[in-house]
Parts: sequence; structure tokens; C-alpha cells
Amino acid sequence: MRRWFLIGCIALASASALAQRAVVTKSGEGKIKINLAGYRTGNDTASRTFLSVLKADLNRSGYFKVTSAKGDLNVVGSCVSGGGNMKAECQLYQVNSRKRLLGKSYTTTTTDARGLAHRVADEIVYAATGKKGMASGKIAIVSSRTGRKELYVCDMDGKNIRQITKDRSIVVGPGWMPDGKNIVYTSYKRGYPNVYMTGRSKPLSSHGGLNASGAVSPDGKSMAVILSRDGNPELYTKSLRTGRLKRMTNTRHGNEASPCWSPDGNHIAYVSDTSGKPQIYIISKSGGRAQRLTSTGSENVAPDWGTNGYIVYSSRVGGRYRIAMANPATKTLRVLETDWADYEDPSWAPDGRHIVCSRTANYRSSIYLLDTLKDSPVALLAGSVDWYSPACSP
Repeated sequence: MRRWFLIGCIALASASALAQRAVVTKSGEGKIKINLAGYRTGNDTASRTFLSVLKADLNRSGYFKVTSAKGDLNVVGSCVSGGGNMKAECQLYQVNSRKRLLGKSYTTTTTDARGLAHRVADEIVYAATGKKGMASGKIAIVSSRTGRKELYVCDMDGKNIRQITKDRSIVVGPGWMPDGKNIVYTSYKRGYPNVYMTGRSKPLSSHGGLNASGAVSPDGKSMAVILSRDGNPELYTKSLRTGRLKRMTNTRHGNEASPCWSPDGNHIAYVSDTSGKPQIYIISKSGGRAQRLTSTGSENVAPDWGTNGYIVYSSRVGGRYRIAMANPATKTLRVLETDWADYEDPSWAPDGRHIVCSRTANYRSSIYLLDTLKDSPVALLAGSVDWYSPACSP
């Protein structure tokens, strides 16, 4: 499934020359050396899994380099399990000042060893840097591993994959509810596209024609959605309490797609081909005239507005799709440095630093983690089946 402009309905326009020059990000400063050699575990599988996952999460965070030599930070403590339960203790110290940055004890079940490691990793990231971690987040994804496009969820490291839907049809465009408990998605299980939410059998949107790209506002009260009920696909907002619709666009010779909300819920970014090629626009939630955000690249699609204020999207540059990020306030743009493959469907990770996206090469689509600051791309899900449309939990 290649990049579809309107979820399997409208093909993307062909490429054209790069309109203006874009800046490519490069690797930055070094990492904090963190030593876990003094951390003790039992001989049981659960506690060894805990330590292994913790080390991997800290390395993947981008802030640390786990080392067995002298580091800038030391992690000490222990993790043991028995009788189906696990107890862990974690203390984080600055080596030079001997100041303790974190000291905490945990109790959980052995089946939650990986989940506990993710939580501890995020607490270490916050204690050491003052920044939010990403390890405890989840990724909603679409895969054809059963022969049908179904919805799945996995951890931020690509592990612990669970199948969510069994629609035996086509599922596309997942996005999380603000509380991170349910997922909004488009499904063709009734033969035509409607918007659904996990945990609820009745569609959130099932108007005549196309219902696609549902995105719920940060306060959970409204949903931006693409509908063709009045003709060509247009952007609407819908009250999740009353069902009241508000038409946001009226582009008689264009089509809209892929809405996403600003962090404060006051604006919506979306894609429109009203100019002849898919570009990203921003409109107030109260309506009015939309402002065009992008002009670089022959196509700009699939925006995601992060809590850091930046909009990340897929931009066709030089005949291939790359991941770009724009500051709506300053209109500045950066294109992330990647290889020759196509990178699409970007979603901000919970830490506001990393981006999860699909990578397509040799007709195979995988899920990759990109670091906006320095680290090389990391494959999270790859193999003999295709994975598409990742969406990170809040």
C-alpha cells in the first residue's frame, strides 16, 4: 500500500522540481555515559528481561550510552522475582557529585517485566535530563500479516505486538484518543469507509460517502474528519457528544485529507490539493480562511502536530519521500537525513524528540524510529510482512 492521498481513494500527484532549498539535519553532540554494571538481578527470566529491556530503552532514548566503564551516571539497585511477583529497586547517581537523582522501589507481576523496564527507563530519562521519555508509549499500526489490513498495537520498541481488529477487510489511518486508551481508525468492514473507535461497535462517523481520517481534539470533545457527504471530500469537525457537524472547507475543485490538531486544540492542520498538488494548510477550529504552510517539495502529506509545536510530515523531494518538520510560527523547515528509501506516515513519539514512520524499500514497508537530533534510524518492525501507518500514543 503506497502513499494514498485519501486513504485508498485519490492517488498522489506526480513529482515536480523542488520549489525551494531545505536544510538537512545532521548528527549533534555526544551522549551521557550511564553505567548499569552495579545493578543486580536474580537468575530468573523475568528479572533478566527487565534489565535487558531497561538497557535497550536507555540506549534508544538518544540521551545515553550504556557502558560498563566509568560513566557520568550510575544506576544501582536490584530486581528479583518469585511466585509470579517482581520487586525492583532503582537509584540513579551523578558520579562526580554523588548526588542522587532518583530513588524508587517497584512491585509488579513477572508478566509485566517489560512494562516495568519501560517505566523505569522513562523515569531515569526525566530525572537525568528533565525531559519526557518515550519507552512507555504504544504504537498503533496497520499490517497485512493475516492477509488483510488489520489494526495492531505494540510497545515503542516494536515488541509485544497485539492484534486489535479482526475486520477481515481494510483498516487504515489509526490515531489515538487523547487519554491513550482507545484508537480511532477507518475501516471498510461494511464495504465502504467509516470511522470507528476501539471498544465501541457503532461507528463514530458513518455519513453517506467517504468517512476517513478521524482525529480527536486534545480535549476529547470534537473530531476532525474528512467527509464526502456534500460532494468532494472536505474537512469537517464533529461533536462527539451531540454529533453536530461543522464544515471547515469548501474547495470545489480540490480534496482534503489527513487532519491533525494543534496541541492547544485551537487549530487543525490538513492536506489539500486545491493548488494542484497536495500541500499542508492550517485552519482555526472556528473556521475562516486557511493558511498554507508548505511550499517546498512536490508533495507534502500526512502531517502530525507534536506537543513540541512542530508539524512533522512526509515530503516528496527529488523523487522520494522524506520526513520533514516545520515550525508553524516561524515557517522554518528541516528535512531529516535518511537513506534512499521512502519514509512516510510520520508520528511524533511521546518524548517530542523521536519520530516513528514507515520506510518502504524493495516493495516492503517497515516501521522505523528516527531521531530528530542525531541517532541513526532504528528498525522497529521489519520482516516478511508489511507494516504501515504508525501512530504513537500521547
